[in-house]
Amino acid sequence: MKWGDVESEGAVDTEKIRISLTEPGKNWVKVRVVDDETGEIVPCRIHFRSSDGVPYQPHGHHNQVNSNLDTWHIDVGGDTRLGQVSYAYIDGTAQGWLPRGEVIVDAARGYEYEPLRTKIEIAPGQQELELRLKRWINMNERGWYSGDSHVHFLSTQGSHFESQAEDLNVVNLLQSQWGSLFTNVEDYTGHPSVTREGNNIVYTSQENRQHFMGHMILWGLKQPVMPFCSDGPGEAEIGGPMETTLSHWADEAHAQGGFVINPHFPFPNGEPASLVATGRLDAIEMIQQQEFMHNEWYRYLNCGYRLPLVGGTDKMSSDVPVGMYRTYVRIPDDDEFTYENWCRNVAKGRTVLSGGPIIHLTVDGHEVGDSLELASPGSGEVSAWAESVVPMSKLEIIQEGKVIASSEVGKPTRKLSVNETIKIDRNSWLAARAGGPGYYSGYRYYDVWERGIFSHTSPIYVSVGGPWSMFDVATAKYMLTLMHGSLTYIDNSSRQHSHGHVTHHHGEEDHIGYLKRPINEAIEAVHRRMHEHGFSHYARSIS
Repeated sequence: MKWGDVESEGAVDTEKIRISLTEPGKNWVKVRVVDDETGEIVPCRIHFRSSDGVPYQPHGHHNQVNSNLDTWHIDVGGDTRLGQVSYAYIDGTAQGWLPRGEVIVDAARGYEYEPLRTKIEIAPGQQELELRLKRWINMNERGWYSGDSHVHFLSTQGSHFESQAEDLNVVNLLQSQWGSLFTNVEDYTGHPSVTREGNNIVYTSQENRQHFMGHMILWGLKQPVMPFCSDGPGEAEIGGPMETTLSHWADEAHAQGGFVINPHFPFPNGEPASLVATGRLDAIEMIQQQEFMHNEWYRYLNCGYRLPLVGGTDKMSSDVPVGMYRTYVRIPDDDEFTYENWCRNVAKGRTVLSGGPIIHLTVDGHEVGDSLELASPGSGEVSAWAESVVPMSKLEIIQEGKVIASSEVGKPTRKLSVNETIKIDRNSWLAARAGGPGYYSGYRYYDVWERGIFSHTSPIYVSVGGPWSMFDVATAKYMLTLMHGSLTYIDNSSRQHSHGHVTHHHGEEDHIGYLKRPINEAIEAVHRRMHEHGFSHYARSIS
């Protein structure tokens, strides 16, 4: 076999193999991606490959992102990868080599645009290519603004760049500690970074972490809350002591006007119950579609704790796009879109977690986060719809954690709706969720965690004949068990300096008493609620 024969013939067969040219020629092509309606250039993520599957990414981007390695912090910015397909993030323009002949193009821009997969022909001499993306809904025009609650390792500019390509309004970029590694501290400024157009915001705040007591996201910090992590590996430094609690971190954040989110709720499950009981949480976050996460959230709602839901990715590698799970926040018409207003309306419960489907719910005209007050038992008109550019087949109405109405089809569909009159005879809460067959076992993405495709609203709270209140004694006892477990951990397992050998950051003499104080406060709060609802308790706080 001679290489010249391959070049002249295009393919040569030998006794054992066939050798062929996969590139008959190539052109340097300038690409523009525009909004189909406005004609304006729009950022997006994009992938080119030949009919033989050979990638031809824009110049300056990876043909194959160095990911899929069961690790994090590798090739973090500028590209992303889903399964075996690598995408380049572009500002709407790009250039580079494309093969002549058939080329397959994949382009996407979040969930409000139709994803594009098409075959094009690159002709000899062609040097220009225009692609058009169609927006099917504009959530900003409806008063809803999207954000990722939880992003690591990107730079501020990288966060702007990637989130604009994913049609995302807000990125919460989190500085943190990983043993002796500190990340994103160079991005922290104590104020939002806002694009010239005003519709894309990056705010660098913190994720504070302990391996047993739990993790905590702090949004909107004007000053860092230190230490970032505590109680040794794998979050803090080797041999590091338990210097503080999540409750103290939450108090410091709230004191400066910040917001407190429990990430990947409720894991680790040491202190979240105490945070819930004392009202220190502004919201809880889901980063995966797990039944346990749902049921933990539902049980706290059923016990009378108002907990808004947010969505985020916990992005730590290139094999998950920023905003794959995102939080849509409703900002009233008389408020402008700012970072402060976005966070404040999260805390008011005006949120929807979207992992693809766009979902909307009203009860008697009241929207997500609202309270519906009935003078006496009666009924309510529930109206919900979901529409999605990714597969879904089920829309469900949830009341107190149970499915009370649904719309389901046997194959992936674009639109679903539910309109039902439901009986309301007691204080309750209602929400809507959408997903695939079986809901928890439905369709999945090709990101590193193979996350489920789903969406879930925060609740609408319904009161009958008085103020809204709910209580579940089994959940209260469960919370007390977790709280006493935290106290036992502090006493018997947490890492501590010998008494008298250090001066702690809080300046108090009794360090163990400092650590246990908010847990005991939470225990007393649960005891009071049990007494208010006619239940005795079986254990008191431990000093």
